[in-house]
Amino acid sequence: MTERELLETGLEQLGLSASPQAVDDLLRFSALLLEKNKVMNLTAVTDPREVVTRHFLDCAALAPQLQPGGRVLDVGTGAGFPGLPLAVLCPQTEFTLLDAQRKRIDFLSDVIAALGLSNCTAVHARAEDFAKDNRAAFDCAVSRAVAELRVLAELSLPMVRVGGCFLAMKAADCADEVAAAAHACAVLGGGAAQTLSYTVPHDGVARALVRIPKEADTPAQYPRRFKKIQSAPL
Repeated sequence: MTERELLETGLEQLGLSASPQAVDDLLRFSALLLEKNKVMNLTAVTDPREVVTRHFLDCAALAPQLQPGGRVLDVGTGAGFPGLPLAVLCPQTEFTLLDAQRKRIDFLSDVIAALGLSNCTAVHARAEDFAKDNRAAFDCAVSRAVAELRVLAELSLPMVRVGGCFLAMKAADCADEVAAAAHACAVLGGGAAQTLSYTVPHDGVARALVRIPKEADTPAQYPRRFKKIQSAPL
């Protein structure tokens, strides 16, 4: 199958319908990503077919969890995952892509402009700094970062409104990590985590999506500085 066929059939398997324009935009993003990756370390995936499966279809699995018209924050977006593919697939939802590396944000800003996306903005800032002016400002925070869930929760939950949620993309065998983060989530105003399992179409890899509802306001002292979060996680 071509990359287009992989993408279209994979989205169908996830129960998603994408316009021809959305498919075009994702394939254009893939081309821009792989071209930029030649001079900048953005992804270890260099096969266009694997970009579709390991990146786009994996990220697309979050789409059913998002509410149209909401505001979504992608914490530690890196090369734009999961936020940018979701912005293409969910045009009625507003996305903010947050990352501490200026070069990544510059690249993503160029992609957003090239694709003409009006529902997506890339922001250069550390999450703990961005949180100062954006507490409870988002309906949902998402992250595909490799950091431990306790760390991700402290960086993300303060920026989610009560009634919203934090969605963390994790490996299938994340039960111990989820259990270890229960105290941190409670301190930060989060409720009991729910782990949703799924398999990436055409890839066969089992993955987990950890959903943490925001049930109470986060105490004002969180998030702490990143070094403190890392050295003494909640």
